[in-house]
Amino acid sequence: MHLLSLLVWLPLLGAVLVLAVGDQRPMLARILALLSMLVCLALCVPLYAGFDSGSAAMQMVEKMVWIEAFNIHYHLGVDGFSLPLVLLTCFFGVIVVVAGWVSIQQRVAQYMAAFLILQGLMVGVFAALDGMLFYIFFEAMLIPMFLIIGIWGGERRVYATVKFFLYTFLGSVFMLVGLIWLYLQSGSFDILTWHDFPLSLRAQQWLFMAFFIAFAVKVPMWPVHTWLPDAHVEAPTGGSVILAAIMLKIGGYGFLRFSLPITPDGSAALDWLIIAFSLIAIVYIGLVALVQQDMKKLIAYSSIAHMGFATLGFFVVVAIVRDAGVTDAANMGLTGGMVQMISHGFISGALFLCVGVLYDRMHSRQIADYGGVANSMPWFATFAVLFFMANSGLPGTSGFVGEFFVILSSFAASFWYAALAGLTLILGAAYSLYLVKRVIFGDVKNKAVAELQDLSAREFAILGVLAAAVLLLGVWPDPLITLMQPSVDQLLSHIIQSKVS
Repeated sequence: MHLLSLLVWLPLLGAVLVLAVGDQRPMLARILALLSMLVCLALCVPLYAGFDSGSAAMQMVEKMVWIEAFNIHYHLGVDGFSLPLVLLTCFFGVIVVVAGWVSIQQRVAQYMAAFLILQGLMVGVFAALDGMLFYIFFEAMLIPMFLIIGIWGGERRVYATVKFFLYTFLGSVFMLVGLIWLYLQSGSFDILTWHDFPLSLRAQQWLFMAFFIAFAVKVPMWPVHTWLPDAHVEAPTGGSVILAAIMLKIGGYGFLRFSLPITPDGSAALDWLIIAFSLIAIVYIGLVALVQQDMKKLIAYSSIAHMGFATLGFFVVVAIVRDAGVTDAANMGLTGGMVQMISHGFISGALFLCVGVLYDRMHSRQIADYGGVANSMPWFATFAVLFFMANSGLPGTSGFVGEFFVILSSFAASFWYAALAGLTLILGAAYSLYLVKRVIFGDVKNKAVAELQDLSAREFAILGVLAAAVLLLGVWPDPLITLMQPSVDQLLSHIIQSKVS
């Protein structure tokens, strides 16, 4: 059974059916979209059950000739890095459809179809093992997100969509040049072949920079982060959720799949650049989040800071391995960075959904318009406080695990790396508690807040599932760590072994 192909193409088939139904029958469009997403989520069960967590090899591999003249293949497979991201993508596909069940009333079929197409393309990005196939999925997923923000977004949606598209598209042009150069040198677009292909140090450094530009924009890293707050603020709730929970992870995944194994010597020579940008994101962007008055913008800046933790974990490993070889600290850095990405997916997705719940009732994202929400919406307040505490790295939640691993790993590279990274525990608590105090607690200053209705059964179910995921990963991260461990070990072997030809 070609499970990965089904996960890529079934959502696209579902999108065709939803578009065929049209906007004249919105409820049927919603039902078809939900069924399509549920089928994909159900297919994840045999995908996970059939995965051998003791092997670092690519599994569920599908390969067939696509464009023979250029040795391009339709080549899919998953390992311990890509499988958790595929599962996360399918999980949030269901969440987004259910979250938009009531709030989206205009062009319902087109909205649902855009998310179905987006999900299939994102799964393709995580599963692609051919460089050109990866690039096509990587670029194609910009189109449905461009439409989601541009059609269903806020007042400044045109500005936000153009900025989003230009940043991400122009960044990936450099990656395309790198992929074509690798093909001309190796005669193949096979990513696994590139992992073992010898390259000079200068070639690795140029390739590293080409990949870095593309993936840094996608993460996004400072200073190419400015498109993200605008995109988040203007996007509908579902767009913000998918952007934060899944699309930002593609940048981090690119570093793991391309930069570190293909250019290990280039990574060692330029790791200081990524570490510096990551630490700036953690500290400076955390300070920027403190002064935001728009809830979405605060969470968007928080996302940049937390993704800085993931990239820091990936690249302090290079410094550790260069100085001391493969150590427990290096292993912990890669593991922590990956756990941080998965955890951030759950937490940031939940936070944007919480803002969406309030926006649907008040049509405002301004912190100053709220106060005392806990008095009229106690269940909502319970979930919101949990997610903001997880965003602060509270022990017992998923937000703590990845950050703890990365800080411990950073100590092995430099005390100052760890000290600066540790500031996120202070800054994260500061901007999270700032929002909680002014929105959730305090006196009710707005009569409309006093009349708010608490969570509906649909909203309670969505936030309840995400709360369970945040707590489960916080107290029992072992299944995720076990799943990725062989892939971590294999990547460390690539990093430590010079490829200079």
